[in-house]
Amino acid sequence: MAANGLMAASNVFLHRPENRNFSFSSRTSQTALIGVKGRVTFMGNVKRCFPVVLSMAKTETSVQAVEPVSPGYGISIMVNGCSGKMGKAVIKAADSAGVKIVPTSFGSAEEAGQTVEVCGKEILVHGPTEREKVLSSVFEKYPELIVVDYTIPSAVNDNAELYGKVGVPFVMGTTGGDRTRLYKTVEESNIYAVISPQMGKQVVAFLAAMEIMSEQFPGAFAGYSLEVMESHQASKLDASGTAKAVISCFQKLGVSYDMDQIQLIRDPKQQMEEVGVPEEHISGHAFHLYHLTSPDKTVSFEFQHNVCGRSIYAEGTVDAVLFLAKKIRSKAEKRIYNMIDVLREGNMR
Repeated sequence: MAANGLMAASNVFLHRPENRNFSFSSRTSQTALIGVKGRVTFMGNVKRCFPVVLSMAKTETSVQAVEPVSPGYGISIMVNGCSGKMGKAVIKAADSAGVKIVPTSFGSAEEAGQTVEVCGKEILVHGPTEREKVLSSVFEKYPELIVVDYTIPSAVNDNAELYGKVGVPFVMGTTGGDRTRLYKTVEESNIYAVISPQMGKQVVAFLAAMEIMSEQFPGAFAGYSLEVMESHQASKLDASGTAKAVISCFQKLGVSYDMDQIQLIRDPKQQMEEVGVPEEHISGHAFHLYHLTSPDKTVSFEFQHNVCGRSIYAEGTVDAVLFLAKKIRSKAEKRIYNMIDVLREGNMR
């Protein structure tokens, strides 16, 4: 903008738009003077208001609109454990995100040869035999392949060794197995991986906040008593790993608590009547309640996080896949990432 009006380079054109609500005002005469070097200068003291659109295109060419690219564009995932509830939930979430689902999966010997249909896609399940040959073939066909593992604890270590041997990146939400051996295997394989026993990104954020609080304010709850209740589907026999992680933070904050004191609720009737779990989610939920009370009983704090269904874990898994794909495409460091790394990236959907 010049002091006396509007200036435009010679390859800029003024067009009258169809939408006349878009306009600007300029003090100008009724005529435009062509100045030095093809500049257009509006002179005068009359105030006029007229619509204008600036087009930077040259006369002989035009700007073509670029279609937005889906975050999952070009990525393919192979979901091992696709016959399970988590595997199916991940496939649905990935399909919604535009991620290509490979029609191949690994399962148990009993599942070998079966076809699982999810989102209108038929996925062939392979048993333990010939896994390396199958995975190598799939990886060759889909160069941007990322494996998602939601199998069983006893398969964790063998699966990680296979992924490392073939060199395929993976996201593992399966818990259990020898975790020390797991990390050692992946580190020695020098591949990309996201490993996290908790894929619910908001739950991970809560855990991270608790960890920060315990590090920054050690002893802040010294003398307080703690009660912990957690409710899961009846098939989960052990105490929640998430509950244990939160309790360890409270211990750093000065609370004395034994993990054996955790109240495990697995009876469906008690879950519905006392905990408030909806009947339709009895077979898949995670309710946690942490109640702190001061020594003189005059102060209390409650922390609670309740999850119904598996969508939070499935969505977090897909975010981990997209995160890992970005790391691979940018040729970032090959290492083991976790959900904290995914959260810090800040690109979750």
